[in-house]
This record gives sequence, C-alpha cells and structure tokens, in this order.
Amino acid sequence: MIEQLFGSKTRVKLLQLFYSNPNRPFYVREITRKIDEQINSVRRELANLLSIGIIASDDNKNRLYYEVNQKYEYYDPLVTIFGSGIKASATPKNATSEKSIVPAAAESDDLKAIKALGNVDIALLTGQFTRDEVSGIDFLIVGDVNHTKLSKFIEDLEVKEGKEIRFVYMPVTEYEYRRQVNDRFLNSVLAAKKQVLIDKSGSLNEPAVLSTKKTKKD
Repeated sequence: MIEQLFGSKTRVKLLQLFYSNPNRPFYVREITRKIDEQINSVRRELANLLSIGIIASDDNKNRLYYEVNQKYEYYDPLVTIFGSGIKASATPKNATSEKSIVPAAAESDDLKAIKALGNVDIALLTGQFTRDEVSGIDFLIVGDVNHTKLSKFIEDLEVKEGKEIRFVYMPVTEYEYRRQVNDRFLNSVLAAKKQVLIDKSGSLNEPAVLSTKKTKKD
C-alpha cells in the first residue's frame, strides 16, 4: 500500500533511511548497500527527492552526500510516517526533551541492540556519522552497561559500517560530574551535530557551555 502511495519501493526505502537517520549524510554507494537496491534506481529517486526539496546534497572531498532536509515544509508529517522517532540535534538547545526518544514499536535493530547492553541513559552518534569532527568521536554511550556486550556491539557496528568507530563510554556519575564542571571534551560532543538515539533524562535539552578551563585529557 505505502509503495503505491509513494510511487516505488526504492523511494519508500530511501524515505525510511533518511527520516530514520536525521543529521546523518549518506553517499550513493552507501545508500545502495543499505537499502539493497540497484544504483541506477537509487540515483533516479535521489534526483526526484532532491528536486522536490525532501533531501539536500553536499559535495565534500569529491564525494556527493545526501541528507534529509529538516526545513522541508512537510518534514514533520513525513518523519511521522517514515521515521523511527529518533531526534536530530545540531546543538543541545535544539533537542527535544523526552523520556523515551524512540517508541518501542518503531525501534531499529541497532537501537534494540543498544538497549540490550544494559541500562542506557544516553546514546548518540556524531563524528563520522554526521560529518562533524568537533569532538573527535563517533559514538557516546552513558549508563550502566555490560562491557563485553558493548565491545561486541562496536565490533558488529564497525563491520556493518565498514569503518573504525571511535566511541566513549561513561557511567552516569562521570557524565553528570563532567557536565557540572563544564568539561571541554563532553561539551564539544554535546555541541556537535549529532543524532540522538536515547536520552532518558532529557539532559541533552540543556545547552552545553564550552569551557575555557583545563581538564584532564581523555
């Protein structure tokens, strides 16, 4: 039914990919691999979505990236249909405070795997995932997790993404302390362009303040 409404299977898959991954750009061959469709069909539908304004493109280091256009006038209804409930945030002040960022019924396999690591309070993607190297990491997870499961999750994610993932894990007490002292590293993560997967406490709704204090090197 949904394919009939939106024209093609490839178009529907693209909309699901983009709206489930706000703030995350993809290049053509990466998209083709993720949605498992022919490259010619992908290129054609990308051109269609680009002409409508649903997605935007950016040329970086001789590679063309595509990303959902969050300023598109029908962004909200489309994200309701195709998104996974994941929130995008350019900076913490733009984040929406919610106890549960992703509804259980709409959870992706990756999100389920993250929740299976233990009691996760915060999980977010940045760095290579959003093409913002401000913090120098790609994945932050805060909470009380099983370290063996976390290592396995990162290994699997690296295989899936085809690249090394730079990640940082913090217990809640360390995260809260770093927030309190305006830790430069943590503030750089929170100020970066990111995709928020989990934010149980809504703390990402609080703006980060870049500190000039010297802190312990991470």
